[in-house]
Amino acid sequence: MSKLKKILIKTRRQIFSEIAGNNPSIFQGEGYDFMELREYHYGDDIRHIDWNVTARMQKPYVKIFREERELNIVIVSVLGGSVYFGRRRFKQETIAETVALLAYSAVKNGDQCSSFIYTDRLQSVTPPSKNIHSVRRATEAVLEYPALGKRVDTEALPKLLFDRLKRRSIIFVIGDFFETFDFRLLARKHEVIALVVRDRLEEQPEEMGLVNLYDPQTLKTALLQVDSDATARYAARVHARDIALHRDWRKNQIPFAKIYTDDEPFVRLSKLFMGR
Repeated sequence: MSKLKKILIKTRRQIFSEIAGNNPSIFQGEGYDFMELREYHYGDDIRHIDWNVTARMQKPYVKIFREERELNIVIVSVLGGSVYFGRRRFKQETIAETVALLAYSAVKNGDQCSSFIYTDRLQSVTPPSKNIHSVRRATEAVLEYPALGKRVDTEALPKLLFDRLKRRSIIFVIGDFFETFDFRLLARKHEVIALVVRDRLEEQPEEMGLVNLYDPQTLKTALLQVDSDATARYAARVHARDIALHRDWRKNQIPFAKIYTDDEPFVRLSKLFMGR
């Protein structure tokens, strides 16, 4: 069985099965909220006329609602060369599984869902859809994308999304976040959620001695001594950078979660959205 088919069967079962599927979708629309009553204007929907108030006031009044049940879900997979890495499975595969879970949950909830692949520019778009077949297209696009050798332009992505997305959306940005994105402006217009996909070896490297390391973004190699001092310094830098990143996200009210390649993405997402 192909990786794609395994991912689709697994994630669909997790979202729609009797065991996991009895719970509400992780996306919760606000429904149709009553806002106010006002006099009927030509062109108003007559189905919204409040007949009790109309009878008392001797003129037609209509109920005004705020309709927000249907959410606009946007999934952005940042697929630089660094996602082509993993001890047990590549980060790219974990990202694909996460995309499938989010897309299936959107379909289950009746929400529009689109999916982007981004590197130094927009590489692929799965158009907005409520159709369950679009989940396969979005997942396959991520799983089969040739990420090796791709660099990421961190400055262009927030502006691209800000300019492109006219309707308020829930935007999931999925990547390993070894680069820094400035989502402050985007988060004022949309709800931005960061999903960090990492392999544990990237945060807690092992001693390997003298090794020839391969950079999956530049495709260059370097002979390096990976001893205890080198791994300790590297781990400390990654930890300090992540603390600063998380502090910035909290300051700008950007929810986030970390998913490791040996994790169950469904469990991590469920914890993140519990109580939404």
